[in-house]
Amino acid sequence: MSRPRASSRRTDAAAAAEPSPANAALLASFTRQLGARPPLTRAAYLRDATRLALCAGEVPITALTRRDIARHLGSLHAGGLGGRSLARMLSAWRAFYDHLIEHDRTLGDNPCSGLKAPKSPRRLPSALTPDEAVRLVAIVDPDDRFAIRDRAIFELAYSSGLRLSELAGLDVDRVDLEGGEVRVMGKGSKERVVPVGTAARAAIRAWLDERAQNGGAGEGALFTGATGRRIAPRTIERRLAAWAVRQGLDRHVHPHMLRHSFASHVLQSSGDLRAVQEMLGHASIASTQVYTHLDFQALAKVYDAAHPRAKRRK
Repeated sequence: MSRPRASSRRTDAAAAAEPSPANAALLASFTRQLGARPPLTRAAYLRDATRLALCAGEVPITALTRRDIARHLGSLHAGGLGGRSLARMLSAWRAFYDHLIEHDRTLGDNPCSGLKAPKSPRRLPSALTPDEAVRLVAIVDPDDRFAIRDRAIFELAYSSGLRLSELAGLDVDRVDLEGGEVRVMGKGSKERVVPVGTAARAAIRAWLDERAQNGGAGEGALFTGATGRRIAPRTIERRLAAWAVRQGLDRHVHPHMLRHSFASHVLQSSGDLRAVQEMLGHASIASTQVYTHLDFQALAKVYDAAHPRAKRRK
């Protein structure tokens, strides 16, 4: 774009309580263009475009250069916004400029083109300790008709590292208890075969006996509810969170945490990253390598607690 340089007029989001009249008019035009998008998307794009207008202050948005955009991204990052938030914001800014260029061909190129948001540090998944995992799946409650089912679900999730959608979508004929394996359809409609441990097989057998008494004839789902039909993923989430409290765990537990726990504990015991990748159904081993960091963290804690030279002198 051919514009006057705005770098000499440094402003940021804190410098303006609301967009300048000229920038507000551009935002209004963008708002009309967003009318056909889903409400949440529209609100997010407008919020992010408004953030740019606030960063610009009195400088017209159409006068901002690529360097100005990069500087504003840097200021927002320094102010605490993470890489994912900035990437989403940059996407909205590109759409905003595309809209402006479409209505004013004199503006030239999109100043956001080629810019990338800073990367956020990768967050490690949260996993249970082996003791916590054993305590969680040790469910016994004769007064809860679905306690046997829930134990089977949790045992299978921890035994085989299944995703929530895979647990809810599993059919009876996909489980081979004699062979000790389960066939699941993962992401991208890719099928994989995963081993099922002894405890999980026993829990599933107990549930199948109970399931036969709950009706649901003709239902192929392994895990069914009060209606005899397949349970929803949200039901599994709610039941797991409630059981974690009842079993004395002092943190929120979600289904993916059991998958993380499976991967972390198998990797700690075997060190076989490729095998864990296959069982998790990861297309790239880079997705599995995060569990090596979990393993290192556990080793580092042991080292810090046990090694006489690990502790810092006060």
